[in-house]
Amino acid sequence: MSELRVRFAPSPTGYLHVGGARTALFNWLLARNRGGTFILRIEDTDVERSTKESVNAILEGMKWLGLEWDEGPFYQSDSFQLYKEHVQTMLDAGKAYKCCCTAAELEAKRNLAMQEGRKPKYDGTCRDRTDLPDSQPYVVRFRAPHTGVTSFDDLIKGTITFPNEELDDLIIQRTDGTPTYNFCVVVDDASMKITMVIRGDDHVNNTPRQIQLYEALGFPVPEFAHVPMILGSDKTRLSKRHGATSVIAYRDMGFLPEALLNYLVRLGWSNGDDEIFSRDEMIKKFDIRNVGRSASVFNTEKLLWLNAHYIKYGDPERLADLLLPHISKRKVTTLGGPDLMTVVKTLQERAQTLEEMAERAVFYYNAPENYDDAALAKFDNDHLMAVFEAVPRKLTSAAYDISGIDALFKEICTENGWKMGQVGQPIRIALSGGTQAPGIGEIVVTLGVEETVRRIQKAREFVAAKK
Repeated sequence: MSELRVRFAPSPTGYLHVGGARTALFNWLLARNRGGTFILRIEDTDVERSTKESVNAILEGMKWLGLEWDEGPFYQSDSFQLYKEHVQTMLDAGKAYKCCCTAAELEAKRNLAMQEGRKPKYDGTCRDRTDLPDSQPYVVRFRAPHTGVTSFDDLIKGTITFPNEELDDLIIQRTDGTPTYNFCVVVDDASMKITMVIRGDDHVNNTPRQIQLYEALGFPVPEFAHVPMILGSDKTRLSKRHGATSVIAYRDMGFLPEALLNYLVRLGWSNGDDEIFSRDEMIKKFDIRNVGRSASVFNTEKLLWLNAHYIKYGDPERLADLLLPHISKRKVTTLGGPDLMTVVKTLQERAQTLEEMAERAVFYYNAPENYDDAALAKFDNDHLMAVFEAVPRKLTSAAYDISGIDALFKEICTENGWKMGQVGQPIRIALSGGTQAPGIGEIVVTLGVEETVRRIQKAREFVAAKK
């Protein structure tokens, strides 16, 4: 068996979207599973729409996901001369021909075909002409077979067959001399010795044309696997109207790359009922033949569940590094405040995203200026004043661990005949400004006794001013 060589070939006309990322992931996993080669090719022949910013966005998304490539990135725009040479080879061999039909003539042919109930394909007017004027603009068309069938065994969809009579003579070079998509893809894949093409099933109709070009050029035909598309919640193709579709947008919303990869691999592929896969487990278990034939529906709630799992069990030191940009964009500095890794440990049990964690971490570095009035209103002012006086009196400068703080609060409750909720909730509000915060022991140990006492005294002054 020859070495597996696969490629991911995005067009740089926008960001790396989740559908493209899943295609890249499937290619990458299979290459790693079989010890093959994963190639990145940028298909930038659409000069008007391709941008350097889009190229950078694609590379950034790939790197963030950890989908490192073995060869590339290669750019189609660097291969125009190679395409021209292969077009000329086709012309010299009589496997392609020049066509000087104008746009108006082609439109008229199309309309007539539709009126007569025929498929609106090129009718071959110039296929066998020998009187083409040298001065007239022309395209180059592939002399496609018009009888028989073109068939291939798709690794996901099974055998797919196209009657050749339905396929017209494809343009392989435009009037300005630039090559067309299908021709470039064939030349590139052959030049890069691609052995398997894994791509979205929106390319299925391109495949018979490309197979014919492989054969006409004398190139070996690779295997094909067409991955079903990803749908939005309304069962239409996933797009911006369904929410974020950019890989980088998910990074900026606080998702972890391992969570997004785990989610994407399960969109169409399965290994029994397993849901959680490490990168190594994905590589070991992935088989392209186990990808389903049906489209998958993108479920943000499921992605959030996976992200919460990876945050909960993640390395606090790494999470702290990833969290820092999310905190910084809130104009919050961690300098002089609690150790960020310690803060992460108090929050990772409950956070679904790094954005959510960052929002909840702000109070550790910025003492609250306002308090949850509705939550405070559940206690009368005399009780709040008593709690805000009793707790600082008991706290000393001694170092506490969480269990020591918990024991101290139980002691305060016993001495005053209070229930834990009557003490814990007012103190939580005093320290964080609200009720959605970690346990009292975690907060006090993280802030330290001195800062804890200072914040309780500030809350006491706030309550006293309202009396």
